[in-house]
Amino acid sequence: MRLGKAGWLEQLVREVVTSHRVDLRSPSFQRAMEVPPGRGRARRYVRDMLRESGLLYGTPQVAPATVEGQGPEEQLFLAVLRTFCRLALDVAVLVDAPPGPRAEQVMLLLAAVIGRLDDAEEVHRRIERAMKQWPLPQKLWRRVEEALETRAISLAADPYYGLVLHNGAVYADANLLGRVAIAYFSRSSFPRAAVERRLRFAATQKARLVEVLVALVCAERRPGFPTRRAILRQIDDLRLPEELADATRDFARKAFEKPPMVKQLARDVRSRDLKRFILEQTLLASLVDGRRSAREVAWTKSLAKQLGFKDDEVKALELAVAEFYARHRNVVDVFTLSAGAEVMGEEWVDTMSTSMRKNYRALLTEVRETGELSVLLARAARGVKLTADEKRRMREQLIDVAKAVPALAIFAAPGGVLLLIALAKVLPFDLLPSAFRDEPGVEGAPSDEEIH
Repeated sequence: MRLGKAGWLEQLVREVVTSHRVDLRSPSFQRAMEVPPGRGRARRYVRDMLRESGLLYGTPQVAPATVEGQGPEEQLFLAVLRTFCRLALDVAVLVDAPPGPRAEQVMLLLAAVIGRLDDAEEVHRRIERAMKQWPLPQKLWRRVEEALETRAISLAADPYYGLVLHNGAVYADANLLGRVAIAYFSRSSFPRAAVERRLRFAATQKARLVEVLVALVCAERRPGFPTRRAILRQIDDLRLPEELADATRDFARKAFEKPPMVKQLARDVRSRDLKRFILEQTLLASLVDGRRSAREVAWTKSLAKQLGFKDDEVKALELAVAEFYARHRNVVDVFTLSAGAEVMGEEWVDTMSTSMRKNYRALLTEVRETGELSVLLARAARGVKLTADEKRRMREQLIDVAKAVPALAIFAAPGGVLLLIALAKVLPFDLLPSAFRDEPGVEGAPSDEEIH
């Protein structure tokens, strides 16, 4: 299918609906099933699946289908759209939505996400009166199709001199879609007032992200005319509500002349979820351009501090971002993300190496006392599945090591135990000390005397 060719949207949606099956082995699904049935279960699933699917990062894990004549930006946009559709269908299953014309319902949700609320309401009315007003007229499909084509230009391709807004815009829209899908499928009605509130929240997310990324650009250097023009054009492409768009453009013009204080930016970001969104997307922006200047790193650290994040929390986010992009190199790499992941990973290794040297004796003592740790890490790094008891012992021993070497506390945090191993497996440099790479007795592995 090709953007611009009439009927591409209906073809895409119906293909996804026909092939859809909920992945029962998905960690997000399994965690959601621990929550009582209802909206809470669906909300838990959406929150976790945004991360698992890659929508948090603006790049789905599943490689986009390569079609002759399609550019990488177009392939990426279609892959994002397919992932949106699958997320909506998963939600319908989780809230036990009654049977319905799923393709048309998914189209309704896409219309809502892009602000075509009148079209969404008309689709819903026709679904309710299916005996009299069915099938949907092609003009309805075409109106939503054309609106998505317009968005594809701004969402899938960032201007060379502009901001990296793709990732944050995709995440904001994915979160919006998930929440609207929960409300729609659990009520069997179109909740226009709730959708309008969600649209305003998504627009606020995007506006705050623009402000932070503009400030980041201006902290590096005073932007030239091409950069300023590209940024202002991107703000227009976001199609924010008029008042919010005016305020965002005004902020950018002032920032071009005098970079805003980090404290001022953080003051306007109040909720914990929005703070996390802003920090993650700032880290993504610094990852995408493939370089990290000392000033950019310092500015990002200052932002994290003002937002209330500790150093180990920031490192955990950096590692998660670097690991995701390095591991999913089969995905269309529109924004040179792999190179950026390597840059971030190398910075982190330098920091860890310095800490290791400073704490060598303490680390050596702890490794001697937790000799099983190196064996378990080596087994996990080679892909051997550890038992629940082995994972528990490894976590306890990592915590012991973290007590002696504070810089290692990140790996004792929930969800952070295997971050080091994950990066070691996918990045083109070694993160694990040699003693942690292989079990004793394996060819090339250190002997007990060398370890102890």
